[in-house]
Amino acid sequence: MRARTARPVAGCAAAGSLALMAGGSILAYVDRHLVPASMTAWDFSDVFGDVVNMAIPVMGFVLASQRPRNRIGWLALTAGLALGLSSFAGQYAQRALVAAPGSWPAGSAALWVSTWIWPIPAAMVAFLFLLFPTGRLRSRRWRPAAWFVGAVFALSTAAVMAGATRQWAHPFASFGQLVSPPALAAMLICFPAAFVVSGAAIVVRFVRSAGEERLQLKWFAAAAVLLVVTFIALVLTNSNSVAAAILNNLALLCLDAAIAIAVLKYRLYEIDRVISRTLAYAIVTGLLVGVYAGLVLLATQVLAIKSPVAVAGSTLVAAALFSPLRSRVQRAVDRRFNRARYDADEMVAAFAARLKDAVDLDAVGADLAGAVQRALEPAHVSMWINNRR
Repeated sequence: MRARTARPVAGCAAAGSLALMAGGSILAYVDRHLVPASMTAWDFSDVFGDVVNMAIPVMGFVLASQRPRNRIGWLALTAGLALGLSSFAGQYAQRALVAAPGSWPAGSAALWVSTWIWPIPAAMVAFLFLLFPTGRLRSRRWRPAAWFVGAVFALSTAAVMAGATRQWAHPFASFGQLVSPPALAAMLICFPAAFVVSGAAIVVRFVRSAGEERLQLKWFAAAAVLLVVTFIALVLTNSNSVAAAILNNLALLCLDAAIAIAVLKYRLYEIDRVISRTLAYAIVTGLLVGVYAGLVLLATQVLAIKSPVAVAGSTLVAAALFSPLRSRVQRAVDRRFNRARYDADEMVAAFAARLKDAVDLDAVGADLAGAVQRALEPAHVSMWINNRR
């Protein structure tokens, strides 16, 4: 698609997605007291999740309008439209069939749409893994993988659509009652297989990448690791923790932002700094929490010191340890994950040490130019020296 027509098309798709999502949230709010508690979708974590989903069409609009030849933006727009239609259709069906039966027309049709449309966003995620970050397959050898993923989700959508058709006679039946057992068993096998294949594509691309593409994949990998960590926390809490759900949604928002940064190639070289700072502060936080808890237990359980005094003393010790501990951990992390910055700091420190004993201005200038060249690798180095007394 040409850049001239990409922006209005992407804008219409994003606006439609946002309108559908907002409409679904409004209906959920209006019907929150008219449906059983098990069916309501109006609590803080659900609303926050809907807000985070709105970032998907926004990200798709930005990418499709700025990089119309890259398919990543169009995949995000398609996923946003499907999510918006699913949200609005589901809440519309709940209004027409449960909250106020018979008040609105076509409630069964809305329920039918909301039942079968969910494989489409899943398919867009799988294709994003296959095509990220260039919007194309890595090579022709991956075409069978793309055909496999497409066939899995096309057949799954058809099976779910056929099951949703049966829902006209049995509204709000369970998913297992709608899809035939053979089709359900095939989906349970093929769905994970499709994601494994698409995930393998991005792993292979990362291993064999270099230069700019590797930095793009680093942004995606960092956000994906954060998402996996928060998802594990959500699973361990049996999805009952509002805090874990919010953190998981924030991780999804970070993933959207990382994809946009990677595709737009905006400040790609900051990723090593982001990773090193995140790891350093996570390690320092864990160590200080452990020291704080250990000191409190030691003071209250072993030394029998009063609890307020023990807490105050442990807090002071943890605060005193923060700065030296952060410096040591940051250097260790930079040595491993931000090597360029670590080497540059070492070169600058060595130059500063040599400068203390230097007396020849020409030697200092040559040494400075060499240090800058090794640390920053600029295309050109020039110096201006004021010799006036």
